[in-house]
Amino acid sequence: MSQPYPLRRLGTTLCVCLLFSQVALAAGQSVTIKLGTLAPEGSSWIKTINALNAELKKKTENQVQFRIYPGGVLGDETDMLRKMKIGQIQGMALTSAGLSTLFNEIDVFQIPFLFQKYEEVDAVLARMDSFFRKGFEDSGYVLLGWSEGGFIYLMSTIPIASVADLRKAKVWIWKDSPMSKTIFDEAKVSAIPLSIPDVLVGLQTGLVNVVYAPPTGAISLQWFTKVKYLTDVPLVYLAGAIIVRKETFQKISPSYQGSLMEISQRYLDQLKAVTRNENQDAIQVMIKHGTKRVTPSKDQIDEFKKLSDQAMSRMSSQSFSQKVFNEVSSTLELHRREGK
Repeated sequence: MSQPYPLRRLGTTLCVCLLFSQVALAAGQSVTIKLGTLAPEGSSWIKTINALNAELKKKTENQVQFRIYPGGVLGDETDMLRKMKIGQIQGMALTSAGLSTLFNEIDVFQIPFLFQKYEEVDAVLARMDSFFRKGFEDSGYVLLGWSEGGFIYLMSTIPIASVADLRKAKVWIWKDSPMSKTIFDEAKVSAIPLSIPDVLVGLQTGLVNVVYAPPTGAISLQWFTKVKYLTDVPLVYLAGAIIVRKETFQKISPSYQGSLMEISQRYLDQLKAVTRNENQDAIQVMIKHGTKRVTPSKDQIDEFKKLSDQAMSRMSSQSFSQKVFNEVSSTLELHRREGK
């Protein structure tokens, strides 16, 4: 027997009301993003993320916020990536090596000697930002904003000016960076893999005597207290970014998604400027602390570049595509030509 019309209408109304109440509840639910990072407590990265988080909570009335796990307390980037993929954490502040495991085209940023100055990096990112963002999104992640670690230098307890010097040393290699391994293999350097939290102990015990990092990283991680030399050649640009799981981002109401994106990139742009100044200052701090500059000759630098080119020719088919490399190269060529 069919229900009387008023009862059917009441039932329909209740269903519609229940549906809309569930949608409203989902749109307005509170979202806490557990964010892991290797950046140590007290660093500019953590100060920036804390300030970003404070404004985010205010703008979203505490509906969206970060819970920050600094200093590698959740492990190295590989450990944190595994936790993020299974949902134990929902976001990370990552460097190039970690970013490239989510979207391998990012590996193009890790080519040694690719960039000569920061303005070149900015030109490439301005040209290719949407491409990289789509790559992360297709992999299930949302990029909230770019920042950086800066240019990486060799630092050591013995002077390193040439490939021959490097071959005689005990060189650390970041176990999360296959590109570094390819380059060291090409140079016939037997590198010692360690996670970043273990490097300081490695320097203290003599397990390694050559490391590499941006100057600010060497200071914040306290490596500068154990090294005696800085090879004064910027080797590689270290990109950085904050990413979150796409499914987590989609739980945030659309208006708050916009706030999260705007606030994140604004603070990370500020961090980029701070990092560039701090890296210059950090070199001076290291020199005042007793670190000596080692300036390789042009021939020695050319030998480093030749080995790097050889390694890249073997690896390009395994990581970034030739198409992306060509676009980055053409952007750099145009930028340099216009800058003259």
